Amino acid sequence: MIFVLFLILTIYFITIGMLVYGFTRVKKYQKSNAVPKTSFTIIVPFRNEKENLPSLLESFSKLNYPENLFKVILVDDASSEKFQVSGFKFQVTVVDNLRVSKSPKKDAITTAIKHVKTDWVITTDADCIVPQNWLLTFDHYIQENQVSMLAGAVTYKCQNSFLHHFQQLDLASLQGATIGSFGLNKGFMCNGANFAYTKSLFESLNGFEGNDKIASGDDVFLLQKAIEKFPKQVHYLKAQEAIVTTKPTEDWKSLFYQRVRWAAKTSSYRSSFGKILGLIVFFGNLNIMIGLFLLLFGILQYPIFVLFVFTKFLIDFVLLYKTNQFLTNTKIKSLLLSSLFYPFFSSTVALYSLFGSYQWKDRRFTK
Repeated sequence: MIFVLFLILTIYFITIGMLVYGFTRVKKYQKSNAVPKTSFTIIVPFRNEKENLPSLLESFSKLNYPENLFKVILVDDASSEKFQVSGFKFQVTVVDNLRVSKSPKKDAITTAIKHVKTDWVITTDADCIVPQNWLLTFDHYIQENQVSMLAGAVTYKCQNSFLHHFQQLDLASLQGATIGSFGLNKGFMCNGANFAYTKSLFESLNGFEGNDKIASGDDVFLLQKAIEKFPKQVHYLKAQEAIVTTKPTEDWKSLFYQRVRWAAKTSSYRSSFGKILGLIVFFGNLNIMIGLFLLLFGILQYPIFVLFVFTKFLIDFVLLYKTNQFLTNTKIKSLLLSSLFYPFFSSTVALYSLFGSYQWKDRRFTK
């Protein structure tokens, strides 16, 4: 039994080490002085977001980008109150979501695409804030590279609480795995809060056809379809000036359901690398729980358990440190406590996602 635990730990250590290597291979991008040329339509699906949307729209108004080169489409997914837009110099349209599948967000993006007249689409979420040079950085990268899809980074705006610090480290682990996988030419994951692609690519992939029965995954499934057909045209934009900021959840229940929603789509990945990585991470975390159980029953010696925990902590720290420096350029907070709690949280989320239902935007979804 102990040999099996050591074997899992070794595989986990090597895998995360590979992601660290991949992370370093993706070079940071700095925008140039090129004249903006790319036309964008920003798509924002929303449901009951009247408190967050004004801040997002205000960040759009501060964009360092010509107003004639971007438009905004807000897609209302059956909000209880209609959102009114006025007073902005850029063009903004509100349309109602046309529901045809089990996925509200995929339907919202498909609905918006029908109204898009620009070359590029870029999606974000209603509870986000975009940086001033967001579109400009995307534009410069597009001008310099043959690309049809670009994934960008997302971080949290955190307050000083363990719940927020834990979420920041959890998101950093996901972002680190995302960037690392691109560095290994095995990209399989992205975040729809900062995701751009051409309208022609979306249409050539037949949109979300094939995975519209899964509620989440408007981002990763489209990315994986694109990488299957056009691998050289899908890139990661590792640029600090293009990092989108979003809000962490405010209670553990919401966080748990959010992570269950994210985990529920893993079994439907088209990417074999993504599936294998998910299993390795799951068993790497479960390893710690099993080790603790064996320790309590006297089967595993304390020094060996400490070695297990320290080895996992060490390689996790390297990836988290590099990613957190890129995302926030600040000191990691609550690292030790988060690292001890994470295996139990992550394993519970993974197991629950296989069988349980979850809540999202006041709706209940099943596996």
